[in-house]
Amino acid sequence: MFLTEGVNLSGANTEGVFGAMKKIKIENLSVDENLVNFINKEVIPGIGITSENFWKNFSRVANKLAPINKSLLNERDIIQKKIDEWHKKNKGKSFDNKEYKEFLRSINYIVEEKEDFKVMTKNVDDEIASIAGPQLVVPVDNARYALNAANARWGSLYDCLYGTDVISDDGEAEKSKTYNPKRGLKVIKYVRQFLDEVFPLTNGTWNTLENISISNLSLKNASQLVGYTGQKNSPNSVLLKNNNLHVEIMIDPKSEIGKADKANISDVIMESAISTIVDNEDSVAAVDSQDKIKCYSNWLGIMKGNLQIKMKKNGKEFIRKLNEDRNYIDVKGKNFKLHGRALLLTRNVGHLMTNPSILLKDGTEIPEGIMDCFISVLCAMHDLKNKKNSRTSSIYIVKPKMHGPKEVAFTNTLFENVEEALNLKKNTLKVGIMDEERRTTINLKECIRQVKERIVFINTGFLDRTGDEIHTSFEIGPMILKGEMKKSKWLNAYEDWNVDIGLKCGLSGKAQIGKGMWAMPDQMSNMMSQKINHPKSGANCAWVPSPTAATLHSMHYHKVDVFKIQSKIKDRSQANIADILTIPLADRPNWSKDDINKELENNAQGILGYVVRWIDQGVGCSKVPDINNIGLMEDRATLRISSQHMANWLHHDICTKDQVMDVMKKMAKIVDQQNKADKNYKPMSPDFDNSIAFSAACSLVFDGKDQPSGYTEPLLHKKRLENKSI
Repeated sequence: MFLTEGVNLSGANTEGVFGAMKKIKIENLSVDENLVNFINKEVIPGIGITSENFWKNFSRVANKLAPINKSLLNERDIIQKKIDEWHKKNKGKSFDNKEYKEFLRSINYIVEEKEDFKVMTKNVDDEIASIAGPQLVVPVDNARYALNAANARWGSLYDCLYGTDVISDDGEAEKSKTYNPKRGLKVIKYVRQFLDEVFPLTNGTWNTLENISISNLSLKNASQLVGYTGQKNSPNSVLLKNNNLHVEIMIDPKSEIGKADKANISDVIMESAISTIVDNEDSVAAVDSQDKIKCYSNWLGIMKGNLQIKMKKNGKEFIRKLNEDRNYIDVKGKNFKLHGRALLLTRNVGHLMTNPSILLKDGTEIPEGIMDCFISVLCAMHDLKNKKNSRTSSIYIVKPKMHGPKEVAFTNTLFENVEEALNLKKNTLKVGIMDEERRTTINLKECIRQVKERIVFINTGFLDRTGDEIHTSFEIGPMILKGEMKKSKWLNAYEDWNVDIGLKCGLSGKAQIGKGMWAMPDQMSNMMSQKINHPKSGANCAWVPSPTAATLHSMHYHKVDVFKIQSKIKDRSQANIADILTIPLADRPNWSKDDINKELENNAQGILGYVVRWIDQGVGCSKVPDINNIGLMEDRATLRISSQHMANWLHHDICTKDQVMDVMKKMAKIVDQQNKADKNYKPMSPDFDNSIAFSAACSLVFDGKDQPSGYTEPLLHKKRLENKSI
């Protein structure tokens, strides 16, 4: 079993396994030689500090803060044990929400709420403060994905509609290898309706428009026309603006689309992913210095502006690199530019895990969150000079999986120490709080208070939040069906509470209030009908899984003025904390054996489909088919809820260990079949006893109750290191 005083994996026999794992003694640290060379030779040159000063300050801060990190994790354990005992003591009694709330106060799970305040964050980029729009999340260990995400600031609406199920196949409009003009006409009709709704003309419609020029394009709201490219009387494109978002109408009478169009419109380009989280956490599988260097190297390349990769498409090779800014002429004839890339935030890991790349003076592994902060900031210092990402000289770090105000305060202390060590101005480092742990949710106001001068982001995360909901209340009884969680009282209150508290603390116009991921990348039609609820809820950003989804979701922010919504709802009655504390307990469960097996199989398929790629191939984010063969984006957050749900049912005898094992073996065979076309895939079913991936998936369930906060990282890292050592 792992202790949550810092999950240490140094016993996994990693020395000498993955190339050079030699440790070099620097100050009071022992550091992997490859990591030392990467930092000294690739990161530090050009940012105005010396290697000697960096390692001296890094060593000092890491050794000073690691014991505090450890004590916070111990506090998690102590609180959880008290909650477990309370539930055991009161099991079978009628649940008293008021009594439960008082108990949580008595153990400092709920802290005292102090006076009202407003955040004071300064030097925030417009993409954070004043532009509402989609937010991409992308694994940093994949350079192609990272480049695509950074470049997803602008996307072709025609292409995104043509290639997805937003446009139906009816009427011989199916997708084909060559261009289908009937489908193309459907796309154009869809876009024209959007333009008529958002950018209405004084006379006629976009469908009847001909011969576009800057002088004859007459919009009902003239201020929406902000620029063009080419010649004023014969523009190559026209730039429109609504709700702080741009739309570029491309005009090309020579293109296949443009020559068949009355107005010669060849495409409509949407300003799409306004910001992107470049992720070091749930969507990557980074367990050693080899993996971490890959992650840091891609982040460094983006911050330097020189990340590029060779690509091959349709038999042709080309180099993909970061987009440049976009040039326009305004209606008065003056040149101006718009940003060509999304504003990038980096998500570090949380406080739990340690990493074998660096050993502290006492021989223990460094808390990975401390390592991430130092090195990701060091890389981002190149952008402080280039100003291609942040024009306000800020570095944006999203911090996940913090439990309550003390842990947020520790992050603030870490940021202060990193700023001092690297000679950065106070509050250069901006923080995003992932509101995905129960103790953070109910103390959100006090969490924000701890970082009120650097906060730029709060975001709800249904999956991790549900995983913590299950684990926190593990002993009270079996949880409701996983599919019913989205309709539960606590979840709806939680989503409203996040917006209410954010607005109460003055985040509007200074920070992002975000909503979670759309997890079905192939179901864009459903996304278009459902995800508009995120901006309607007062969220000025919401997560999407791809550049295509970002382009489509951007349409919602033209139809909904989020800042007006925030202004309307900021004075509404605050969500009820009693609702948030309503445990999703199954009331006298009477599920049939078939219902139970179906739930187990659905969970098991997601667990196995994700874990097998994580362990065997080091893939941290996968599109995994569910039991209905619908591809779902899976990461460690989805894994946490599925494994905790199965573990909870097992603990409360809804199912037996033998039953669960039979389900795991059955679904492993199905997952093997689903992956048979993958030449790198290692089947689990021929030899269950010797499949490390199958063993890992089973451990997540059978040992799930004992995992710290129900997190999956400890077991995944252990098994991945075991796999890499073979």
